[in-house]
Amino acid sequence: MGFRKDFLWGGAIAAHQAEGAWNEGGKGVSVADVMTAGSNGVARRITNGVIDGEDYPNHVGIDFYHHYKEDLALMAEMGFKAFRTSIAWTRIFPNGDDEQPNEEGLKFYDDLFDEMHRLGIEPIVTLSHFEMPYHLAEKYNGFMDRRCIDFFVKYAKVCFERYKGKVKYWMTFNEINNQAELISMGAHHLAQEGAVLVKEGDDIEYMMYKSAHHELVASALAVKAAHEIDPDAKVGCMIGMNGIYPATCNPEDVLNAQQAMHQKYWYVEVHARGHYPKHILKKFERKGYENFILPEDEEALAQGKVDYIGFSYYMSFATKYTGRYGRSFDFSEEDYVRNTYLKASDWGWQIDPVGLRWCLNWFNDRFELPMMIVENGFGAYDKYIDDNDEYVVDDQYRIDYLAAHIAAMKEAVDYDGVDLLGYTMWAPIDIVSASTGEYDKRYGFIYVNYNNAHEGDFSRAKKKSFYWYKHVIETNGEEL
Repeated sequence: MGFRKDFLWGGAIAAHQAEGAWNEGGKGVSVADVMTAGSNGVARRITNGVIDGEDYPNHVGIDFYHHYKEDLALMAEMGFKAFRTSIAWTRIFPNGDDEQPNEEGLKFYDDLFDEMHRLGIEPIVTLSHFEMPYHLAEKYNGFMDRRCIDFFVKYAKVCFERYKGKVKYWMTFNEINNQAELISMGAHHLAQEGAVLVKEGDDIEYMMYKSAHHELVASALAVKAAHEIDPDAKVGCMIGMNGIYPATCNPEDVLNAQQAMHQKYWYVEVHARGHYPKHILKKFERKGYENFILPEDEEALAQGKVDYIGFSYYMSFATKYTGRYGRSFDFSEEDYVRNTYLKASDWGWQIDPVGLRWCLNWFNDRFELPMMIVENGFGAYDKYIDDNDEYVVDDQYRIDYLAAHIAAMKEAVDYDGVDLLGYTMWAPIDIVSASTGEYDKRYGFIYVNYNNAHEGDFSRAKKKSFYWYKHVIETNGEEL
């Protein structure tokens, strides 16, 4: 009983939230580079290119580009078995449609992965994590244009060939299904995920389905290419997972929750089964959408099924039937209601460790594929302690959150037979928040001396949770 002996304990970041050095090493401008700072309750804006005087926190990140050896050494001190990061597409192909890759960018990731292996840390690498080339948005409107399929596959093949033997575990698109949340952050998600820029009057729902289809085809073709280039490679999808519960046992609430799960998680059906679920095809028919699924796409999807399911988990939702969409029960975040049984973080994220076990079983019941929890963490305002020689933040709240979630995933392994490969918490070091662009929303075991006002020297220091997680890894999750 318990976690497998080769369980991949570690942490996860994304290049655009950490690296900084946005215009160094031949790097091009990414979608993340034109996203302004926001805050808790104030949305980030997407500007028309890089504009002088705007605050772009991703330009700086936490300067991981120049600090990665120091940061990896701290992770190795914790005993990390794995570290998940992403490759910034714009470091490899600065514009996305370039003829030749940028050697300086390729060399940076060679050095990064070599250092990880020197420290005994397994790389887990995402190819596209909210950082597509901005040029693809300007020239093609991103994945609304089928040509972006070929650009992505070309980029993926370069990475598979260059890092063969260095990277075993890959993921294609990060949290591809976030795009389903069209009302709250639709334009934001489409820009982040697919470099799709939405204008007033656009049919955002249609744009989401069409661009997501092109991403799914690109993912499938990349999976097939990875297996041909490196038979040892394992390629997974990455799903943003939140269990959606019925608000009551009223049958209409129960059906509403089921339909919400259908419409938020159909993406993993395509990734894992190689074809669209019938309810989505029926929706396309009902909406009168043009048939953008070509015969060759169906073949590609069937041949590019993923090897494992990677997913993030932070919270769960509850939903109540309002009759908004009649008997179709179409999904809307406006139908979400507060779950009164759960507490929430400062950002309103409901804390539900039992929901993680529920999600693991939801995936397992449907797909029976190995799984990896590649994001799970607690963002908080951390209070810095000046007079403590051992740690600079007493983040017991983070320890409590993570311990409860690790206990839940252990139950899923011990009692439910879930095949769990690893757990990379988000994020082992403080980074820029993707949703708000804040520094002060902190997740890490490692404190970074930098804040929303761009004050600080980027020095690193250990929090109380650093020592706790080190012990968790030492005991393979037996002692929390």
